[in-house]
This record gives sequence, C-alpha cells and structure tokens, in this order.
Amino acid sequence: MAETGGGEKIRVAALGDLHVSEDAGLRYGEMFAEISERADVLVLCGDLTNLGTRREASLLAKDLESLTIPVVGVLGNHDVESGKAEEVRRLLADAGVAFVEGRGRTVRGIGFAGVRGFGGGFGRGMLSSFGEPTVKQFVAEAVAEAVRLEEALWSLKTERTVVVLHYAPIVGTVEGEPREIFPFLGNSRLAETIDRFPVTAVFHGHAHHGTYQGRTAKGVPVYNCAAPVAKPTGRAYALIEV
Repeated sequence: MAETGGGEKIRVAALGDLHVSEDAGLRYGEMFAEISERADVLVLCGDLTNLGTRREASLLAKDLESLTIPVVGVLGNHDVESGKAEEVRRLLADAGVAFVEGRGRTVRGIGFAGVRGFGGGFGRGMLSSFGEPTVKQFVAEAVAEAVRLEEALWSLKTERTVVVLHYAPIVGTVEGEPREIFPFLGNSRLAETIDRFPVTAVFHGHAHHGTYQGRTAKGVPVYNCAAPVAKPTGRAYALIEV
C-alpha cells in the first residue's frame, strides 16, 4: 500500500447504497461507531437516502453523530429523486459530511475528489453522441460529470489521491448484474479521466449485485462499496489501507 511521507498508513472505510428510508426501521449508528474504531476516514458513495427527502436525510444525520472520524462523500441517483438534493446535501454536511462532488479536499494527507457520475456503458458499448437530441443530452451529462471529476483531480497536489463516485467507472465491478442494465450502472469516460492522473484508489456504489474489486486499464484499483456487495470485512463497508 502507498504510504505518506511520514510512513503513516491511512485506513479508509467506504460504503454506499444505505438507502435510508422513513419506514425501513434500519439504523446505522452502531455501524458508524464501529467504523470509527477501525478506520481513519469514512467515504460515502451515494444513494445514502432512498427517495432523497428531508426526513430521510435527517434520520441519517442523526446516525452520523456516532462517527468520530472525518467523512467525505457524494450523492447518488436516489438522493436526487425528490428534487431536494441541495437540502439533502446541506443536512448531511451539517452532520459532518464533506462533499467532494466536483472539487478536491485533503483529509489526513490524502486528496479526495469525486462526482456522482452517470450511465452510458463501457468500452466499445459506450453510448456515443449521435442521433436524436435526447441521446446527445444523455451523453452530454456523462461527459460533464467526467469533466467535473477532471477539474477536481487537477485541484489536488497530494501524494495520494482517492476518487469517490456513485456510478461505476469500469465494467469489472458491475459484473454480476444483468448485462441489460450495464449501460445504466456507469461509463468508461470516468475511468479514462481517472487514468490520466496518479490515482491511488477508486470507490463507488450503485451496482448492488456487482463485483467487489476490479482495475482500470492502467491498473488503478476500483472497489464497489455498495452495501449489499460481499466484502473481505464481512461487513457492509469496505476497509482499505491507502
């Protein structure tokens, strides 16, 4: 694993797709307390709420009080469902989440950069900007998210850099999902951006039935941290030293 100049290894816990809802009855305070004991930083990979409501965000904010370590994160597609993304973001930011969507932040000597991302497919199957205006709009959103990620990565000057996404940047970590929905789980433009920078690790969610680990074309490790995905910790969250 990479180390800081002082030789310190940083333990990063990563978790996505909590889908906190008003009626599920699930609470995460105990898990966050456990994470605080095992990790130095927590990364949240989107779909933190189920419908993106104020009430759901407030429930999660209450559970986040159990954390005693820094938290960085991005929102997911579920978090924007109700058109209240800014309110959800504000409530969670007030609870201590430092959002890295389109910007870089340095925590414990590590640079974190992220975006939500978008669909579009992978490799030769990636959707191109051709044909109907609606197709072009779809591709434009994917391109815009990749550009935002690039801008965030350019802003960081740290020795180690971690990318935080909701959508997947590679096909390897969505394997296990029905192939018919691969184009809606992420896109290769994100990986192309990542591979232009000295990125240490990438965390994402969204693909609940995907694969835990893969790599970009240039070998950057990518971790699918969606809560339902089986991980070496045996827990809903991943734990990686960087």
